[in-house]
Amino acid sequence: MTGKKLSLSALICMASLSAFAFNPPTLGWSSWNTFALNINEDVIKSQADAMVATGLDKAGYKFINIDDGYWDGRGADGKLRLNTKLFPSGMRALVDYIHSKGLKAGIYSDAGDNTCGSGNRHAWGIGVGFAGHEEEDCHLYFIDWDFDFIKVDYCGGAHMGLDEREQYTKISNAIKNCGKKGIVFNVCRWAYPGTWISDIADSWRTTGDINCSWGSLRAIIRENLYLQAFTGDGHYNDPDMLEIGRTLSHDEENTHMAYWCITSAPMLIGCDVSKIPQYSLDLLKNQDLLAMNQDRLGLGAPVVQRFGEVYVMAKDMKQLRGPQRAVVVTNLSDEEATVTLDLAKLDFSGKVKFYDCFSHKVVEPAAVGTYSVTVPAHGSLAYFATGSRGERQVYQAEEAWLKCYQEIKNLQTANHQHAMGADQGVFVGFLGNHPENYLEWRNVYSQTGGEYTIAFRCASAENRSMTVQVNDGPTQVLNDINSGSFTSYWKTVTVKMQLKKGYNRVRLSNATAWAPNVDCMTLWKN
Repeated sequence: MTGKKLSLSALICMASLSAFAFNPPTLGWSSWNTFALNINEDVIKSQADAMVATGLDKAGYKFINIDDGYWDGRGADGKLRLNTKLFPSGMRALVDYIHSKGLKAGIYSDAGDNTCGSGNRHAWGIGVGFAGHEEEDCHLYFIDWDFDFIKVDYCGGAHMGLDEREQYTKISNAIKNCGKKGIVFNVCRWAYPGTWISDIADSWRTTGDINCSWGSLRAIIRENLYLQAFTGDGHYNDPDMLEIGRTLSHDEENTHMAYWCITSAPMLIGCDVSKIPQYSLDLLKNQDLLAMNQDRLGLGAPVVQRFGEVYVMAKDMKQLRGPQRAVVVTNLSDEEATVTLDLAKLDFSGKVKFYDCFSHKVVEPAAVGTYSVTVPAHGSLAYFATGSRGERQVYQAEEAWLKCYQEIKNLQTANHQHAMGADQGVFVGFLGNHPENYLEWRNVYSQTGGEYTIAFRCASAENRSMTVQVNDGPTQVLNDINSGSFTSYWKTVTVKMQLKKGYNRVRLSNATAWAPNVDCMTLWKN
């Protein structure tokens, strides 16, 4: 890796070479964090002007998104009414103004009847949601008004007791059928809805609303650490809008930016761009971090090492198993910490060169095997790491894709749980008891293929069984797995199975009964 910066334009051009139609995470600005319901057309225009004046548009931030608070109810004819006191020129004129700046325009609605800002009591926001008006509202937003993005909240959906999957699918279909291509659809359900969401939305909220405090930022990062398998193929976890440029410290802003970038999260600036501090502006325009966010692979970044409240995340850049990986070390504790990175856990063998994405300099190559770094309290380090890749041996259960994982219904589906005895403090429990409630590692790499011994670290206080399948090959059942505890004592069980050359899928399941808790998988070539 050299010190040369990779421009966003070059990166996006390279995306056309990808195996799938690349849809990068959304970059832009949204009105809610600073202005909430205090919006009007002059506010929106001023932010569009500021995006251009500051050069944020050239850095890649293209969307100007209007959040809640622009309606004046719905008429007796069922048509939405715009608040013309706030937007006297009309919404189409405002969108045309945004487009004239070379920017894109976003709008807001709710899946149900009433908006969140209305509180189910203010007339302007009652009955203005999508429910029962999906097709006509999409025509208004995207054809008549010409918006390019929509965020769809769920306060009205919850108020009506709607089924999330059914209603958001109905809205998605209306968007697809409205006649305009390339609309970005963001679902704001405040928790991971389920794997079905990747089929209908470009991005989806994974948490409650962010606020401008370290406590909020830290909680949101913690909640997203083990959801990274659900980002991919142009569809993204959304940990909410950015609080950069408001009152966070420099170290906290670094963490905010670095974590959103390495996890390929949508990034919507939430401050008043016309008053943004210089440090925050420079951080938002950091081309190395933006390249990490806009990388054509569009991957999530799982935790590869953990030292208490210091987490190391990594993901491939540019090509799967290529020589370059993005690495972020985040310190969620209140004390400075020095930690030693295990380069094998970063999927490297031999020496690795580190390029610092904050200083834009190549740092000293690491000694073979390890690299020590010091991270300030609340702060983060961000690198491009370059070196030779070896076959990976250990795959954590918490980085696997869980078919039935969701956070919105009170169901016993496979999920991530914490225990001191787990390898990195986290394991997957409530696996099995249904044919689709399985765990799947989708990126198990073999350089040459052949027979492997595969070991699973499991825990159960009773005899349980687990079915193992590689790709679409034959299954093997591991019976009578009992470690004497569900969390404190762990047992290793092994199978011998054939892997093909390249990428393999390893699935763990039990169609009819609960499987043991699973911590990690280790592989050896026979």
